Amino acid sequence: MRAAWRIILPDVSALDLERFREVEDYRMIATRGYATNGPKAKLEPFSFTRREPGAHDVLLEIDFCGICHSDIHQARGEWGNSAYPMVPGHEIVGHVTRVGPRVTKFKAGDVVGVGCFVDSCRTCSPCREGEEQFCEKHLAFTYNSTEMDEKTPTYGGYSNQIVVDENYVLRIPSSLPPAGAAPLLCAGITTYSPLKRFGVKPGDRVGVVGLGGLGHMGVKIARAMGAEVTVFSTSPRKQEDAKRLGATNFVVSKDPEAMKSVAGRFNVILDTVSGAHDMNAYLNALRRDGTLVVVGVSVEPAPILTFPMIIGRRRMAGSIIGGIRETQEMLDFCGKNNIPSDVEVIAIKDLEKAYDRTVKGDVRYRFVIDMTTL
Repeated sequence: MRAAWRIILPDVSALDLERFREVEDYRMIATRGYATNGPKAKLEPFSFTRREPGAHDVLLEIDFCGICHSDIHQARGEWGNSAYPMVPGHEIVGHVTRVGPRVTKFKAGDVVGVGCFVDSCRTCSPCREGEEQFCEKHLAFTYNSTEMDEKTPTYGGYSNQIVVDENYVLRIPSSLPPAGAAPLLCAGITTYSPLKRFGVKPGDRVGVVGLGGLGHMGVKIARAMGAEVTVFSTSPRKQEDAKRLGATNFVVSKDPEAMKSVAGRFNVILDTVSGAHDMNAYLNALRRDGTLVVVGVSVEPAPILTFPMIIGRRRMAGSIIGGIRETQEMLDFCGKNNIPSDVEVIAIKDLEKAYDRTVKGDVRYRFVIDMTTL
C-alpha cells in the first residue's frame, strides 16, 4: 500500500531524560502508525518516533490492537479533550523484541499486552496500593495524553511498535488467542473489576445492561464467577447470542411487564450502555443492598430517583478500569476459564468502516486490527 508518511519528531529537551540516563547513545526509533489530525479528519498513515528502550523498558512489536468505542469518541473530539495528531489504541497485544538491561519480567519473544495507561507517578497512595488508574499526580494514558513530563505526547496502538516500562506491561496467557485477548485490556478489565469489587460469587444473580463490546464480556466473566446472568437489551434479536455467551435469562428492556417481572431480583447489575437511558428501572430490579454499577460513559445527564435506593438500601456506583495487578489477575482468570473476547479482525485500511460500524452497533462484539497489515 502506497502511503505518504509524515514525520513527527518530539522535542527531545522536553523528554524525561532521567528515564534514559543509563542509555549511552540516546536515539529515537522510527515508527509507523495511523493518526487523525482533527475531529472530522480521517485516520491516515503517519510516521513518528518512539524512545529508545531505557534500562527498564520493553520494546514490543504490535500484532493486534482492539478498537474501543472510546477511541472513536476521542478521535472525533466528542469528549472535548482531544489533542492532535492522535494515534488511538489502548488494547495492544504483541511480542517483545528487545528489553532494557535491567528488565527482569520479560524477555524477547514473550507475548505481552499494554492497556489503557503506560505510566503513573508511582508515589501517591493509589499507585502504592496497586490502583494506578486513580493516580493523583499524573496518569500517562496510552494515547491522547502525555508522558510523565506532562509535555511529550503519547501515541497509541494503531502502530507497529511501542516502548513501555516493564511495570506497565502485562503477560498474555498462552491459552488465549492474541486477537481475542486484545479487547480484554479494556473491555475485559472494565467489566471484571466491578464484578469482583462488588463481591459477585456463585449463586448470585447478575444483570448486564446492553450486549455490546463491554456487555458481552460482562456476561462471560460473571458466568465464569458462578453467577446466574440476565441480559437486558432493547433488541430481541440478541437473545440467542446472550444465551450462547452464558446468560440464563433475557429481558427486553422496552417491555414494561418484563421489567416488572424482575423487580427486586439482582445482587449486582452492570450497566454498560453509553447512550441516554432510564437507569431507575434497574435500581428497582435490585435486591436489598444490591448495586447498580455504571461503566458505560454517557455525556448526557441522567435523572435518578432516590426513592428506589432509599427503600431498598440499594446503591449506585461507578467503575473504571483496574490497576496493573488487577488487570493481570483478570487476564489470568480469562486464560484459566477460556474467555477471549468475540472479535472481528480487520485490516488497518478498513479503520473508517470499522468506526462507522461500531457507532451503528454492527459488530459482534469487538473489532481488532491485524497490525501486520500496516
